[in-house]
Amino acid sequence: MKLRGVTAAAALVLLLAAPATVPAQEDSLWDALRAGGHIVLMRHAVAPGGGDPPGFRLDDCATQRNLSEEGRAQARAIGEGFRSRGIPVDRVLTSQWCRCRETAALLGLGPVEEYPALNSFFSDRSSGDAQIEELRRFVSQPAPGGNLILVTHQVNITGLTGVFPDSGELVVLRPGPSGSFAVVGRLRTAPALPLQSAS
Repeated sequence: MKLRGVTAAAALVLLLAAPATVPAQEDSLWDALRAGGHIVLMRHAVAPGGGDPPGFRLDDCATQRNLSEEGRAQARAIGEGFRSRGIPVDRVLTSQWCRCRETAALLGLGPVEEYPALNSFFSDRSSGDAQIEELRRFVSQPAPGGNLILVTHQVNITGLTGVFPDSGELVVLRPGPSGSFAVVGRLRTAPALPLQSAS
């Protein structure tokens, strides 16, 4: 879909990359990230469907629910939004699920490290409590000079923070005293702008 010769994916890059288009409350959240010391929980970009198909195998992306082209464009645009604003990123950690690993790589914000505590427990809730507790300890540690990006799944983010994120949404945390953390805010990102063809 195009509007005045601009594709929806390209328009999304412009939306995320241009600070002037961000509402004031989100602008202040980007300012906080620019100062560093935060943890950004990101739900993987758009991957149509829900859960994983029958026969899912962690070592075979062909058996998994994966990013669509729209999701890939979304992930690239989010990374560009970080770069254009000069947001410092110390580490990028990801779930071992293919849709998360691909999202993390397409951000283009640095080397990607797998962190099993970020893996989905949607289909097997037996490991959920232990994973959430490990994540709670991890995000409660004093943050480094830059920011940490953790690419994961809805169930992990909701279990840790109570927030139910959209695909590609960013939930920003700040470590607090005595092993605590606070949710600073949310940055919602659209997979594509609701553009209509020019008449």
